Amino acid sequence: MSEYPHLLAPLDLGHLTLPNRVIMGSMHTGLEDHARDFPKLAAYFAERARGGAALMVTGGFAPNVEGTLYPMASKLTTRREARQHRLVTTAVHEAGGRIALQILHAGRYAYTPWCVAPSAAKSPISRFTPRALSDRGVRRQIRAFARAARLAREAGYDGVEVMGSEGYLINEFLAPRTNQRTDRWGGTPENRRRFAVETVRAVREAVGSDFIVIYRISVLDLVEDGQTWEEVTALAHEVEAAGASILNLGIGWHEARVPTIVTSVPRAAFTSYAARLKEHVSVPVVATNRINMPEVAESVLAEGGADLVSLARPFLADPEWVRKSAESRPDEINTCIACNQACLDHSFVRRRATCLVNPRAGYETELLLGPTRTVKKVAVVGAGPAGLASATTLADRGHQVELFEARDHLGGQFDIAMRIPGKEEFAETIRYFSRRLDLTGVKVHLGRRVDAEELVGAGFDEVVLATGVEPRVPDIPGIDHPMVMTYAELVRGERSAGSRVAVVGAGGIGVDVSEYLTTAHSPTLDLDAWRAEWGVGDPARTRGGLASRHPVASPRQVVLLQRKTTSIGRSLGRTTGWVHRAALKAKGVEHVTGVAAYERIDDDGLHVRLGTDRSQRRTFAVDTVVLCAGQVSVRALADELSALGVTTHVVGGADVALEIDAKRAIRQATELAARI
Repeated sequence: MSEYPHLLAPLDLGHLTLPNRVIMGSMHTGLEDHARDFPKLAAYFAERARGGAALMVTGGFAPNVEGTLYPMASKLTTRREARQHRLVTTAVHEAGGRIALQILHAGRYAYTPWCVAPSAAKSPISRFTPRALSDRGVRRQIRAFARAARLAREAGYDGVEVMGSEGYLINEFLAPRTNQRTDRWGGTPENRRRFAVETVRAVREAVGSDFIVIYRISVLDLVEDGQTWEEVTALAHEVEAAGASILNLGIGWHEARVPTIVTSVPRAAFTSYAARLKEHVSVPVVATNRINMPEVAESVLAEGGADLVSLARPFLADPEWVRKSAESRPDEINTCIACNQACLDHSFVRRRATCLVNPRAGYETELLLGPTRTVKKVAVVGAGPAGLASATTLADRGHQVELFEARDHLGGQFDIAMRIPGKEEFAETIRYFSRRLDLTGVKVHLGRRVDAEELVGAGFDEVVLATGVEPRVPDIPGIDHPMVMTYAELVRGERSAGSRVAVVGAGGIGVDVSEYLTTAHSPTLDLDAWRAEWGVGDPARTRGGLASRHPVASPRQVVLLQRKTTSIGRSLGRTTGWVHRAALKAKGVEHVTGVAAYERIDDDGLHVRLGTDRSQRRTFAVDTVVLCAGQVSVRALADELSALGVTTHVVGGADVALEIDAKRAIRQATELAARI
């Protein structure tokens, strides 16, 4: 019997049967915007269809120009455009999969001067103020949704998803926050629902009864003046009656100040809302957000909390997620760690989305990893992310690979990252690569600091140097004081911090260390504590599900210092940086910017000078100073090997020590392994 009987059970939708309960949720990859990229998009979806996804949903396509996310963004408005989609749908069907097109109208979230919305209320994430739709304009938008659905059917799609959540146009009609109308499309809850219901009805009429119509329903807006639970359930009833086949949950608006999908959000944090909604409707309900492993999905389904689960980014990380689950190989799943660094962060700056732990995502036709023609004996030195990626990729292609690591365990900087509260998921990547080492036959030497002469004597054809970085120790008088330690010593547990701490350096590592110092550590993320921390409440009690925040007090006083005069955390990821900044604020971390000089460290604490003229002196009376002042590459072995005539490749932090950039390190290592 399968380990996941509920996850792998078929689902009869009437006109067709899905082979399992896993939907690949919508993600905008950047390949949707131009037909010239459709061959890449087709390969991307086909690989995930072969991996076992029951139904996939595309990134959003606007039903008209007014609904596009930005100029020249994806839309489906003509038969010519529909014909171009045939390349994608044919590839999916030949791979044995099914695919639905998401119809997304950006509303006031559009980055265009021609954006429209229920009311002329500017969003905080676009510089354009939308034009309020007239009654005629509203009806024109409904017809556009119906036309897009009809064209999707002509294009060969198996269904459509009507995007009614995340703060886009339909969601804007539903919430008092963005709908100040007094006509038949606003005012009362019934009137605010009318646009969503009429849109679904028009879509169903356009496509007929034998076509999937998913409605993405916002059950938790997480913004002020959002919907109440009573309004959500009433909408679900009416949307079902209007013809929706499936209700897929949406959580939070893009402007919400509550994290919903980052790595610090506990797994399955929002699945209880699916269970609550399921009590009110008869169509299948889809649970979403932070479901990244099959045991989590199976638990949700087994408890009756949903009929299906939606996984988006986990399919970026591993297109064979379902197949590996079905074959009882969960330890081989390349788990999504919800870092957002290569997917959502890319999307928001109009770069092609990919995946930090799987750089082939979105590059299936370009990053080819076929078998090698010439088998080589290759040494990989260093078992951090870059070393693990290069060693396993090389071995998978047929090379004879040996991996050398000076420490007695794998992971490198990920072994540090996974110890930061809220980044526990990073341990999954180490687990995945550890299993890959076994499967690909890499010979692993732990606790072995190898030198150039040993490598030459062992007869390696080539060497990949992935020795990473070590913390930079700045030249400050008193730097050898007993209160001073590096971030690596602190986080690895080699040293302990006192009750008053100064963190020197406010890049990504400094922010992580500050969270480490101000958060009580536990092996798992406690859901109730997390909800209290961020003010996630019950939409039956407060509109939008917002409650007062009650963060746990920090066990320490922490001051975070940087030389830059800009605000701390500005260099962090676009979709995650605000979460870290808010967390530090809630913990009372003091931010000090514009440090002109670190004068000395002594028994009185850390002495600095501030200001452009360096005239302001300040002493921080701390008992611990943690150094997060950058890194230096560990690469002396490269010069020694080159001098001995050994072909040597330097990757990851050993190549460039700019913060901790695992995204670049893993991609660089994988691309190198594809060339050797």
